[in-house]
Amino acid sequence: MERCSRGHMQAKKRYLILVSAGACLVLLFYLGGLQLPAARSRHGRSRIEQPWPHYSDPLQVFLPWDQTDTEEYNLHISPRQKRDVNRSVYKSKRCRMDSCFDFSPCQKNGFKVYVYPQQKGEKISESYQNILSIIEGSRFYTSDPGQACLFVLSVDTLDRDQLSPQYVHNLKTKVQSLPLWNDGRNHLIFNLYSGTWPDYTEDLGFDIGQAMLAKASISTENFRPSFDVSIPLFSKEHPRTGGERGYLKYNTIPPFRKYMLVFKGKRYLTGIGSDARNALYHVHNGEDVVLLTTCKHGKDWQKHKDARCDKDNAEYDKFDYKEMLHNSTFCLVPRGRRLGSFRFLEALQAACVPVMLSNGWELPFSEIIDWNTAAVIGDERLLLQIPTTVHSIHQDKILSLRQQTQFLWEAYFSSVEKIVLTTLEIIQDRVLEHGSRSSLMWNSHPGGLFALPQYSGYLGDFPFYYATLGIKLHPKFTAVIHAVSPLVSQSQPILKLLVAVAKSQYCAQIIVLWNCDKPLPAKHRWPATSVPVIVIEGENKVMSSRFLPYENILTDAVLSLDEDTVLSTTEVDFAFTVWQSFPERIVGYPARSHFWDSNKERWGYTSKWTNDYSMVLTGAAMFHRYYHYLYTHYLPTSLKNMVDQLANCEDILMNFLVSAVTKLPPIKVTQKKQYKETMMGQSSRASRWADPDHFAQRQTCMNKFASWFGTMPLIHSQMRLDPVLFKDQVSILRKKYRDIERL
Repeated sequence: MERCSRGHMQAKKRYLILVSAGACLVLLFYLGGLQLPAARSRHGRSRIEQPWPHYSDPLQVFLPWDQTDTEEYNLHISPRQKRDVNRSVYKSKRCRMDSCFDFSPCQKNGFKVYVYPQQKGEKISESYQNILSIIEGSRFYTSDPGQACLFVLSVDTLDRDQLSPQYVHNLKTKVQSLPLWNDGRNHLIFNLYSGTWPDYTEDLGFDIGQAMLAKASISTENFRPSFDVSIPLFSKEHPRTGGERGYLKYNTIPPFRKYMLVFKGKRYLTGIGSDARNALYHVHNGEDVVLLTTCKHGKDWQKHKDARCDKDNAEYDKFDYKEMLHNSTFCLVPRGRRLGSFRFLEALQAACVPVMLSNGWELPFSEIIDWNTAAVIGDERLLLQIPTTVHSIHQDKILSLRQQTQFLWEAYFSSVEKIVLTTLEIIQDRVLEHGSRSSLMWNSHPGGLFALPQYSGYLGDFPFYYATLGIKLHPKFTAVIHAVSPLVSQSQPILKLLVAVAKSQYCAQIIVLWNCDKPLPAKHRWPATSVPVIVIEGENKVMSSRFLPYENILTDAVLSLDEDTVLSTTEVDFAFTVWQSFPERIVGYPARSHFWDSNKERWGYTSKWTNDYSMVLTGAAMFHRYYHYLYTHYLPTSLKNMVDQLANCEDILMNFLVSAVTKLPPIKVTQKKQYKETMMGQSSRASRWADPDHFAQRQTCMNKFASWFGTMPLIHSQMRLDPVLFKDQVSILRKKYRDIERL
């Protein structure tokens, strides 16, 4: 009986186990936990079976991909679904130049940028239109897609916040229908705003594929190093070209201002970006640390206001933002809803050292800019330590930081044009690695936009780095004489000028640029000199050819001369000696000035003989040969064509260029009294200075050039450099430059 009972119990256990296992299998199959092999069709191909949903996750609303960027969907999407969206958007997160960029068209045609033609009826914001216009007006632009290295969309991608009126719908369809899209390869997408309430993700709402992003408020997590470009957040009022200069006053020593640390902005009561700003009141003392916030924004702010709102709002209204900005040493830049903030550019311009409080933000142009020299990088988690940190920074360091904010503002951030061109130059440096800029070129005056690496890979070939590198200048100069008149007499001014220049102890060689319609004179017509004289026939006989970067120019210094200039050997020697101390500037004799004509509301040009000047004409001026290269390769064809058509204004354009680069005026040196009457060939029939339209043309040129530069780069000066003992009541035998004293 005992054996039978025991056997019956074991059978019962086995039965229960089998029933339980069967129930588990049914349940697993029902819940989708067990995947059965896909059924085969008659043709042998797998028929994909959709798995059952996991009921432990929220149910997904079934929507096609191109409908998932609607406001309603975004408001109800779960965090997990958002992560999935981000994965799809950034599925090319591992993209780098060597894996997602085709270098071959760039190596074949150079760095050329193509902008897709705009479609009729396509909505486009003013800011994005500015970006496209800047690219189309740059030296990188090509209208031929077959020549392009980089492609830029004509559909507006700047604002991808679905609640914004600038949001472009169905962008995925529009982009993928482009015949040259090629999964975004060699494409650049500009973006200022992405994501929307409440999480403000970096989702652009369409698959960017292998395209590069030039994006504001991009996080280090999503930033693809040496592929994407982090750009600053700028407002629609940001100047298209030119832009205002920084507000740092010269020689601001000591560097301390009325306030040590300031901030004035919105406070978010809930949601992303609220933590840092909500905690600022802990550090605010109302004296040297003034951190003001207001919750008075948005339609329903009163419904959500907290106990501090009324007090904060009252304090907020007591202070003027601009007054604080221009009178503070440091400016706090906390994150807002997104990582970037308008406060960043405002602080830079005001020479208020930015204190960054936005963890995870890839700072603008981080690939090229050393932000440790211009900003304090804080940590949101250590807010209470910020006042102690900024108080501990030595005043020498503060002055250095403030000076660097001004350099960076003016070099890369003061206009939309500079932001866009800096972005393109960064990408060009990656594409043409052999000709890329060094960190010194990007982070020191005059900046990467004016230091073109295609000119030379050696910093000593530029006029900006001699002092930094401890390099000595070439001890001699090359004279370039611009000849436009036939050689008919041995008493012509050009021959006298050639002899006087050749006698200079600093002259290495003389180049005569023959822009005359008559044939080149025979060699025996030129006077015998102790230095080589090279005669070059001008390219197309146009005015701009005098500033071509001729290979024959082997010295750093170029003495530019008109054929009818009257200069003595002593004057040439003195000008070169002065130039050696100012190699980045134009140094010379004939000075002119500009002024604002308030009646006509335009710039005017004057040749009045006064102490004030802003230009030194290139009829008798010394400058670095790099400016020949910059004039030829940096300036637009439209301006050079204007100069060539008028046969005028090339000297004004060169002054505009050099002052735009240096942010400094030229330098006038002393000349003989009779120089005023004889300079620039007043008696020469062939001289263009005798043309009655000449002066009116130069007025027109001034305004055309100022329009292209977006500002007036010329700077007034009253400085004149004279020889030591000039006009002193001592024996002339004690003076080195005696001829300059004589009439």
